[in-house]
Amino acid sequence: MEALRLILLFIHLVGFALLLGGAVTQFLSGKFRINPAILWGSIIQLASGIALSAPLRGGGDHEPDPIKLGVKLLFAVLIFIMVFIPRKRDEVNKGHFIGIITLTVVNAAVAVFWH
Repeated sequence: MEALRLILLFIHLVGFALLLGGAVTQFLSGKFRINPAILWGSIIQLASGIALSAPLRGGGDHEPDPIKLGVKLLFAVLIFIMVFIPRKRDEVNKGHFIGIITLTVVNAAVAVFWH
């Protein structure tokens, strides 16, 4: 079971890298559009995050706080919606794009700092 958790965690980190890396790259280029890396990163983040939390519902000392999982799920769903809806537009609003980056970083901060 630990091997599966580690594989899912690795996939989750790859999704984070795609999402944040794709968004920062687009931001620095000056063209605010949803590229495939951002879209796939958000999908991978959401799916692997749900998969990571599912087997952990058995209880125990290392069980993550359900409120933390709910906050992370809320952020992941918001990010996915913010990415999925405007994915076919040539350009999105700069504030919308900054919101995607900010929510992604805040979601990572919740994962790291909330114990």
